[in-house]
Amino acid sequence: MEKNSNSKLDLFQAKEILKICSIRDNEKKIGETMFAGSDFLSKSLESCPAQFVILGIPEDVGPRANCGKGGSESAWEAFLTKFINIQETNRLKGSSIILLGAFDFTTMDGYEYGSLKHLREIVSAIDESVSTLIERIVKAGKTPIVIGGGHNNCYGLLKGTSTALGQSVNCINLDPHADYRALEGRHSGNGFSYAKQEGYLDKYSIVGLHENYNSQEMIDRMEQDLIDFSTYEAIFLREEIDYLDAVDISLTFVGAEPFGIELDCDAIENFPSSAQTPSGISSLQARQYIHNAGRLTNAKYLHLPEAAPSLVEGSEQRVGKMLSYLVSDFIKAKSVT
Repeated sequence: MEKNSNSKLDLFQAKEILKICSIRDNEKKIGETMFAGSDFLSKSLESCPAQFVILGIPEDVGPRANCGKGGSESAWEAFLTKFINIQETNRLKGSSIILLGAFDFTTMDGYEYGSLKHLREIVSAIDESVSTLIERIVKAGKTPIVIGGGHNNCYGLLKGTSTALGQSVNCINLDPHADYRALEGRHSGNGFSYAKQEGYLDKYSIVGLHENYNSQEMIDRMEQDLIDFSTYEAIFLREEIDYLDAVDISLTFVGAEPFGIELDCDAIENFPSSAQTPSGISSLQARQYIHNAGRLTNAKYLHLPEAAPSLVEGSEQRVGKMLSYLVSDFIKAKSVT
């Protein structure tokens, strides 16, 4: 891929996309018609007719800076092959997509073996690169779709979108964890609390929190900050509320203003991720969430963090295919007129 000299961003070239594309007679794959990032980022992103800009952030420093497991750097490559080879139909066209490229933060000093303090400093540096690029994409009138990396990158997406629009933005998140931890240095567990503190995030709603894995101290702070949430146990165990009703309530809470869509892959049952769960939502429920959220006019981005196929041997195809379903569901939902 072509290196952007002003950042740690590797841009896709058209010939590289076609190398990954499995071309067959009487079929067309979206990789054959999508745009390459190298053709537009260095010139004018606004001039490209495509609406959706797909970006990879293959890093795992955010989860490790949160005292968790790595592995989230492996989702991007698993996604690429499966997504590029989706069939093009009247409902999904490659010409609506720019495959921009991916960041490479692995050369940063201390990325692999830095102290906890240094890892959190690296996350802050990643924040700046991500937010700057997202601001540029949103200002160009495009819709970012971000794959891979830890959930720390929600901060860069929220900051970049907020800065581009000149206002704080809302967010819906399907996640076992609120990621609203204390402001103790940046990591994957406090992207939303930092974004809230710094004025980039206004209304925040979480669907399906796991009651066992969110501290009372954090819940108290969330209630003080008027954060809206439902729990997995209330939905599926005690059946106090229907799942899709819970999603709709969250969307009503955030959807009147520009908002981002977050789906932490930790939420999907037995899915290879940084904090894999034996008790979570189904793949169908993940897709329903993306579809229902994506069809709202004010949905400004999609973020799919924490998938980690490298942690489960032989899971690359499964992870890549699931991420491809979620991305295509989002594009189709937003493309409906």
